[in-house]
Amino acid sequence: MTLEGKKIAILIAPRGTEEPEFTQPKAAVEQAGGTVTVISLEAGEAQAVNNDLDPGATFPVDKAIGEVSAKDFDALVIPGGSVGADKLRGSKEVVAFVRAFFDQSKPVAAICHAPWTLVEADVVKGRTLTSFPTLQTDIRNAGGTWIDQEVVVDKGLVTSRNPKDLPAFCAKLIEEISEGKHAEEGEST
Repeated sequence: MTLEGKKIAILIAPRGTEEPEFTQPKAAVEQAGGTVTVISLEAGEAQAVNNDLDPGATFPVDKAIGEVSAKDFDALVIPGGSVGADKLRGSKEVVAFVRAFFDQSKPVAAICHAPWTLVEADVVKGRTLTSFPTLQTDIRNAGGTWIDQEVVVDKGLVTSRNPKDLPAFCAKLIEEISEGKHAEEGEST
């Protein structure tokens, strides 16, 4: 499956994004031929973590959230990490950016704590997804159906629970991005 010509946005918090949940999907997209733009709250570098506690590597940020629009991308990847995901969902610009991908029926992939941004963007109602188990009440309260599976796909939304699910998550996100836009039920693509 190739992503040649596809532009993918990947979010990273200034601090606290889970390193493998950022690096592995990014590498998978690039290996499939996609072009990745790393987006954060501010320009410069972002500090990742491992297991939510241990400092990870730093990564260059390509664009600040105020410089981008969902219309410029074919898909969005949101890594987890409890601190990073909480920071991202606290940004009105990030929440609006995430919501715009759903408004445009574009593929979105979110792992671990990243579905917090989906809850904040009010896009989980009527959808089935998974996440880190501690988010299940938040997802249910937002109108979503939470299930405990390695990877769940619902109309272009790919979700997984934790870093152990990364192989299945990366495979499904490549598949969904290659398929392109996903119309709501009853609409044609």
